[in-house]
This record gives sequence, structure tokens and C-alpha cells, in this order.
Amino acid sequence: MRALVQRVTEAAVSVDGAVVGEIDDGLCVLVGVTHTDDDAIAARLATKVAQLRVFDDENGTMNRSLLDTGYAALVISQFTLYGDTSRGRRPSWVAAAPGAVAEPLVRAFASRLADDGVRVETGRFGAEMRVRLVNDGPVTVLLGLERSDAAL
Repeated sequence: MRALVQRVTEAAVSVDGAVVGEIDDGLCVLVGVTHTDDDAIAARLATKVAQLRVFDDENGTMNRSLLDTGYAALVISQFTLYGDTSRGRRPSWVAAAPGAVAEPLVRAFASRLADDGVRVETGRFGAEMRVRLVNDGPVTVLLGLERSDAAL
């Protein structure tokens, strides 16, 4: 499972012109799922995101997390995080899990993030979404966990 995490001052996701999720300060989290992911990986990655220290403390050092700040997360499914361009110029999506596998794991990720104490907004799985955000910093971090990492 992969999460592309962007620190934002605002972010929103729209479907068919209607906003379906919106936050102010916090993290925009694009989540990709592969075939071997499971609930344990989703839970571990969510906790990692909740505790990721990318917000400034009183000294201007990135030492605070979503949990420390009370900021929110906008979680959006993003199968293209598993795009493979190692052969040619057109990405292959074979490493991305199909919707029937990915959707419940993205929901589990968002649910665990909320259980950890983060206010969570989401996009709509499988929909054509428009994401608008203001990246703060800019700060962007790519996180990934695999089955062997889930127990860490």
C-alpha cells in the first residue's frame, strides 16, 4: 500500500462539480493499493500517517503530527500510484489492485485514521474526481508498506 502525503493549507475533492470532501490545514493523502495488501497493512499505514511529523513546532522544526495539531486528512483513492513505466512510455497498471480489493482497503485506511483521532474527509472511490489543494511548504512524502512491513 502506498500513500502520497502532501501537507496542505486547504484541499478539496469534487465529483460532477460538487464538493464531496474538504479540509483546511492538514494532509491530502492519495492512497494506492496493490494485490498483496490487507487490513493489517491499511491499519499500519494509517497510524503512520496520523503520527507523521511534518508540521512545524514552536521552533519551526517539523516535529508535530496530525494528532499533535488536530488537523484533518483528505483521503483519496489513487490507483495510479502503482503505475509502472519501466517498459516504454505508457504506464502499466497491473500492480494496482482491482476495485473490489482496493475499495474496502481504502475505506479501512480512512476508518483507522479516524479511529486514531484524525478528522477524515474522503473522495468517492472509482469516480472521476477533481482535486484542488494548496501544498504548504511544499511538503510531499511518499510512504509505502508491504506485507513484510505490517508488523513494524
